[in-house]
Amino acid sequence: MAKALPKDGLVVTHELLPEHAEVATENVAHAGLSNKVKIVVGPAVDTLPNLPSSEPFDLAFIDADKENNLNYFKEAERLIRSGGVIIVDNVVREGRTADPDVVDRNVEKVRALLKYIKANAKVEATTIATVGTKGYDGFLYAVKTA
Repeated sequence: MAKALPKDGLVVTHELLPEHAEVATENVAHAGLSNKVKIVVGPAVDTLPNLPSSEPFDLAFIDADKENNLNYFKEAERLIRSGGVIIVDNVVREGRTADPDVVDRNVEKVRALLKYIKANAKVEATTIATVGTKGYDGFLYAVKTA
């Protein structure tokens, strides 16, 4: 992603654990993209609110603990420009999200996110299913409209 950015573009990524941030930092440096990637260490639920909305992002990609998906989505809404895209990974969960008989904390958190988006007039969204060697899942693709 960082290679495709315009000259003044920046990728900001949040890593929960310092050891993951260290690996990411090494990989980014190896790719020669240290000036294009900022790595923030710590729980994103705590670090995202520190990002200013004065320089809005074009894209947010959420692939983290499902427990905080709704919090991450709300922060992404705050940080994304109108017309920007928010992607949330792993929302189909082998079809369990759509099965009302499934009681699972992660599934419930995904359902809460979907319920929030359904009632939100500021975004339009769809879910796209994916199939691969790990089974089937999918991601949510949302566009901020206001």
